[in-house]
Amino acid sequence: MECSWKTLLLLVCTSLGVQYTAIRSLHDSFSGPCQDSAHCQGRQGKEQRWKSLCDDSHVPDETSAVTARKHILLFAQTRSGSSFTGQLFNQHPGIFYVFEPLFHVQQAFTNSSSRLQRALDGRALLGAYRDLLLNLYNCDFSFLESYIRPEPQDHMTGAYFRRSSSHALCTPPVCQEGGEEVLAGQPDEVWCPKKCQALNLTLASQACQARSHVAIKTVRIPEIGDLRTLSEDPRLDLRIVHLVRDPRAILTSRMFAFAGKFRAWKIWNATGRQPRYVDLTQITRTCRDIEYSVETSLQKPTWLRGRYLLVRYEDLALNPEEKSKEIYRFLGLDLHQRVLTWIVHNTNGTVPSSSEWNYKYSTKRDSKATAQSWRVHLNFDIVKTVQSLCNRTLALLGYKLVQSVDELRNITKSLMEPRT
Repeated sequence: MECSWKTLLLLVCTSLGVQYTAIRSLHDSFSGPCQDSAHCQGRQGKEQRWKSLCDDSHVPDETSAVTARKHILLFAQTRSGSSFTGQLFNQHPGIFYVFEPLFHVQQAFTNSSSRLQRALDGRALLGAYRDLLLNLYNCDFSFLESYIRPEPQDHMTGAYFRRSSSHALCTPPVCQEGGEEVLAGQPDEVWCPKKCQALNLTLASQACQARSHVAIKTVRIPEIGDLRTLSEDPRLDLRIVHLVRDPRAILTSRMFAFAGKFRAWKIWNATGRQPRYVDLTQITRTCRDIEYSVETSLQKPTWLRGRYLLVRYEDLALNPEEKSKEIYRFLGLDLHQRVLTWIVHNTNGTVPSSSEWNYKYSTKRDSKATAQSWRVHLNFDIVKTVQSLCNRTLALLGYKLVQSVDELRNITKSLMEPRT
């Protein structure tokens, strides 16, 4: 099998298109590290850039030396608090933070032809994901252009997914109109494209190279085993921060954020009667993926040793400064004062309902209250069902079961067992 998936995907994305809706991992059949390094790197220029990333003495600018570049992956499930957690990296001036770049790959597969769907299985999609992550960690944004629609012209695009979620893409040198004073108070996802206009992907690559480390957030890789190839790649110093959350809370958040897709669950929540057409796999798949990933990490395979940290969102929400320090210790980086300032300003307050911040991707919150809010909103019948379906996952992560409505609504009683 070829090391690169780019040729195949260019065919898929430009001439045909497939419907790829169910992304499932084949955790026992992923490919190993590429053996043909010249082919995998693609162009001669990439080899030198990779060499610089692996060289501890590499200096991105002429004024200051830095520690070896860290390649950070925030690995999570949808609605697990990953946008909030990603800000711990986004706020650090030395980290180039990329928000959900795999969205574009998933869309390219989804919009392809059904005739090719049979030829493109989960392994192909995961291979494309890994290829893109590898290129982005190398600050090569040209590979991403293969997936963005409409196709970028002269390396310029106005269709980059949630650009506003990355400070580095909304400030100089990528955006001359942006600045720290602008970033401090922007409430939604449209201000950056309006202020900065089209994204110059060449400038994005240059800005990435100028920063000391790269962090990427994704909720699109199902299981930790799908990352083994990247973890074993000697060109990367990959550090995986695995964010998990109580499945009962994940389901509640999805119901309110994606009302159409979770309509049956919302009806069940409002009436207390389970519709016959409710899709239980919308939560059982999530629990299965979390369970497999955590169990894999507990086996301490050599490819994860020193590269994996499990973080419960609830622990971070209740003690954001303490857990942030733990995360940065794991990364081997100093916790910058700007990160601490963001934590103080964004975890202790409430957001007025009339505020523009009141939208589903907001990262400004009373973190302690947010972590427990599902207990107020979720119907007890649904809670019992999720506890039955995800019993093993809950036990593995240290989340307690509730046996009555009173116990559920009593948010003064913690449902988390102490874990380190």
